[in-house]
Amino acid sequence: MTNIEKKQVTVRTQKIRKSHIRQKLIFFLVLAWLLILAAVFSDRLCPYDPNAQNLASAMQPPGPSHLMGTDTYGRDMLSRVISGARASIFSTFILVAVISVFGTAVGVLCGYFGGIVDSLMMRISDICLAFPGLVFAMAVAAVLGGGIQNAVIALAVISWPKYSRIARSQTLALKNVPYIHAAILAGDSAGQLMIRHILPNMLGPVLVTAMLDIGTMMMELAGLSFLGLGAQIPTAEWGSMMSTGRSMLQTYPWVVLSPGIAIFLSVVIFNLLGDTVRDYLDPKNSHFGRA
Repeated sequence: MTNIEKKQVTVRTQKIRKSHIRQKLIFFLVLAWLLILAAVFSDRLCPYDPNAQNLASAMQPPGPSHLMGTDTYGRDMLSRVISGARASIFSTFILVAVISVFGTAVGVLCGYFGGIVDSLMMRISDICLAFPGLVFAMAVAAVLGGGIQNAVIALAVISWPKYSRIARSQTLALKNVPYIHAAILAGDSAGQLMIRHILPNMLGPVLVTAMLDIGTMMMELAGLSFLGLGAQIPTAEWGSMMSTGRSMLQTYPWVVLSPGIAIFLSVVIFNLLGDTVRDYLDPKNSHFGRA
């Protein structure tokens, strides 16, 4: 096989791989959108009122009338799982949005200007990273008190440093490239440089980190709720639902398994979506199909 033929085979292989990655991305995006739509329209999708109690139907196993069974108060588990998607998924999205935007802004400012502010913020991030994440979040949530909002704040306090580190390292690498010097000579201010030139060129790593963080933050929010530091009873939230039914795992397992399966499927979908986005944005794959 000649070099030209080998090159043609390589190009075809790269095209097939790129097409496969694109198909995976579309598939997982569809699954993620289905989860989001289920959370948005949870009120309409619930077959029963998720908070309506019916003691006569308490602890019914999964069956035709209640596909996921009922809990100790006779509430339909399927309705509560669907309703809990709104609190679990939207709280996770808000958390990831806050830590990614704040952490990236801090990292860009510190990387571009440096100095005392850079040293101070990086030492603060070192302190946050020195503690086990969930343990530190538990301490902050305990001080703030229970509630899903306080759980989000607690996790935001300890989760932003990873984004600041990524943004800072990207900024340090980008601010010395030739087109930045050309923009400075053209009269662009520091704010224009950061918004027009630095931020767009670092969105790839930040976006991938945020996508991969969705599953992690969802589990940590559920963990805080499971420990009583997140969503409070009777709010339908997957972590708190598992906490309420944990004593009945051996006798009435569907009370715990229903929200547990919802967490598992959601985390798997968002993790696989994040992995696929990372592959799609990988610079090694950005030139697939070129000779």
